[in-house]
Amino acid sequence: MDFGISTSCFYPVHTEDALEYLGKSGVKKCEVFLNTMSETTPCFAKKLKAIADSYGLRIVSAHPFSSFAETFMLFSEYQRRFDDTLEYYKQHFEIAAILGADISVIHGALIPEKISRNEYFERFARLIEAGKESGIRVSPENVNRHLSQNPEFLKEMRAFLGSDFHLVFDVKQAVRAGYDPIEFAEEFKKEIIHVHISDHDSEYDCLPPSKGHFDFRKLFTVLESVDYDGSCVIELYRQNFGEPDELLKSLDFVEKVLKNPESVI
Repeated sequence: MDFGISTSCFYPVHTEDALEYLGKSGVKKCEVFLNTMSETTPCFAKKLKAIADSYGLRIVSAHPFSSFAETFMLFSEYQRRFDDTLEYYKQHFEIAAILGADISVIHGALIPEKISRNEYFERFARLIEAGKESGIRVSPENVNRHLSQNPEFLKEMRAFLGSDFHLVFDVKQAVRAGYDPIEFAEEFKKEIIHVHISDHDSEYDCLPPSKGHFDFRKLFTVLESVDYDGSCVIELYRQNFGEPDELLKSLDFVEKVLKNPESVI
């Protein structure tokens, strides 16, 4: 298990500038959030990869900016729209591969459901197969107000997809949806391939690690129980922290929790 920071934390700073900051700061793993069409081209992806390589920074996951439209574009009643959008997502998977990532994060559809669950899962299976062509694991993320917020929905999805089911687990999204993050992680610990971490307390549901009351040691124990070898990436919104170095302090905090939990008590 290792740790990193998502470029999304710095939005609306340009993606390449956020990546440069992480590299200069000595961060070794990150998620890249692509924010617009011009960032989903091979030329731009190669630019990002060159920045990352110059600092020994590995991009572990790529997040498409089109997640806001997935309800309409991928999971509506209009089949042809899905077919057309699938071709765009194939391009995203190719870009993710150029970046060196092997995970693509999919939010999926907002609640309420527009198509049957079987049709939903069949379409997701096609996304997964398209990702495999580029060496990308396509994974749902548990996201508040989306079908994926519900563990029962994800259990059905797991049963349908079998070994192709993976999960990007987000702590803050579980909290926002009213689920215990530790119980959520325990249920899907064998399928989790990527983790978005944040802290929270009784008043705020998204804080930098070390600023709230979340028991990171419990989460890491759950992941360690299945020899989790993926990354835990700090993913916050820009209004959730002050100066950028606060993220670096949070990164240091979670690394200490994993290596020597007594040192942070």
